[in-house]
Amino acid sequence: MTTNTTHTAFYPEVEEVKKAHNILSKVIYKTALQYSFNLSERYDAHIYLKREDTQIVRSYKIRGAYNKITSLSPDQLINGVVCASAGNHAQGVAFSCYKLGVKGVIFMPAPTPKQKVQQVKMFGKDKVEVILAGDTFDDAYQTAMEYCTVNKSTFVHPFDDPKVIEGQATIGLELFKDANFSIDYLFLPVGGGGLSAGVSSILKALSPHTKMIGVEPAGAPAMYEAFQQGKVVTLEEIDKFVDGAAVKRVGELTYPLCKANLDEIALVDEGKLCSSLISMYNESGIVLEPAGALSVAVLDQYEDVIKGKNIICLLSGSNNDITRTEEIRERSLLHEELMHYFIIRFPQRAGALKEFVAEVLGPDDDIVHFEYTKKTSREKGPALVGIELKAKEDFEPLLTRMKQRNFFGEYLNEKPDLFSYMI
Repeated sequence: MTTNTTHTAFYPEVEEVKKAHNILSKVIYKTALQYSFNLSERYDAHIYLKREDTQIVRSYKIRGAYNKITSLSPDQLINGVVCASAGNHAQGVAFSCYKLGVKGVIFMPAPTPKQKVQQVKMFGKDKVEVILAGDTFDDAYQTAMEYCTVNKSTFVHPFDDPKVIEGQATIGLELFKDANFSIDYLFLPVGGGGLSAGVSSILKALSPHTKMIGVEPAGAPAMYEAFQQGKVVTLEEIDKFVDGAAVKRVGELTYPLCKANLDEIALVDEGKLCSSLISMYNESGIVLEPAGALSVAVLDQYEDVIKGKNIICLLSGSNNDITRTEEIRERSLLHEELMHYFIIRFPQRAGALKEFVAEVLGPDDDIVHFEYTKKTSREKGPALVGIELKAKEDFEPLLTRMKQRNFFGEYLNEKPDLFSYMI
C-alpha cells in the first residue's frame, strides 16, 4: 500500500455528494451492480461490475456535467456554457444543456468521427451548437477557452472541478449502498482523475478497508507519473488509442485526491485492453469502449491477491465506434503474439509463392496481409506479409522454416518505427 501525506484544499464531503445524488436522481439511470459469472470463475473471486456503460449517455460523464451546470448561477448561465471534448464529456454536457434549457457550445476536434458528433447533437438537440476546431483535443480546448473569454461563457471542465468531482463521486454512494458485502477491492479507470478522485474519496470515508486501484493505459500514464514524481506532470507524448482516458496531464484537484485515497496506480497495455474488450463482448455480451474495459483488463495483474475476495470493477463507458473494430482486433492479436508481420524475400520465379504456402506455412497459419510487386531486374522481390497464428507456440517453428527455405527478410513486430510506417 502506498503511504502518503498529500493534502488538497478541496475534498468531497459526503453530505455534498448526497445532495448531488438527489439532484442527479431526476436525470440519470441508477446503474446496476452486476455479478460477473465469467470473471468470477476465471479469477476464483466474487467479481461485480458497476455498469456505467449502460448510463443514459453510455458513460458516467453525465453525473459530473449535470451537477456542475445545475450549480451555476443565472449570471453564470446567461452567456451559456462551453466544453471541449472528443466524446463522453461532450455528450454529458449536451444532454445536461437540453434537460436544463441552457445554451451550450461544444468544441470537438475536426477528425472526430461523425457518429460521435451526431450523438452530441442528438442529446443536445436545439440547445447545443457543435464547432469542429483543430486537429487534436488540445486545439479544440484552446479554441474553447478563447471563445469563453470573448463571449463571457462558463467553461465546464471534464474533470478538474469540485462540482464535477462531486457528481462522479455519487457512484461511490451507490456502490456502498448496493453492495450487500464487504468490498475488498475496487478497480477504477483513470484519465484526468475526476472519476477516481470522487469515488475513492467517498468510499474511503464509507468503506476505509477497501483497497482501491486506479488503472491507466500504459500509453498515457499521466497519473502514474504524477504518483512517481509526487506532483502533477505533463507528458510529452501519449498513445491516444484509449481516447476516454488518454490525457497528457491530470487535474490539479484530482491528483492530490487520488494520491490520498488510491492505494496504487496500475498500467494496462493497450493490446491487453483490446483482448479484454473482445472477451467481454464474446463471453458476456457487454460492449465497451477502450477506457471502459480498463478495470477488468488489469485483473490478471492481481490474480493472486484477489482470490476468494469481493471485487468491484467499474465499467466507465460504451461509446465505441464500430469502425475501430479491426484496429481493436489487430492490437489484440499482436498482444497475444498471434499476428506477425514480415518482409519476405521471394525468389522471382514461378512457383515461389506456392512453395512458401506449402512448405513454410503451418497447417493452421493464415496469410492475412500480402503486398508484392515483381521486380524484373532482381533475383528476389520483397513482399510485406502478415501471418495470423492459431497458437503463439507456432511462431518459432514458422521462423525456422522461413530461414531454412531462405525466405526470411525482416521481422517487423520488433521494429516499431518501421512497423508503424508500413502497417
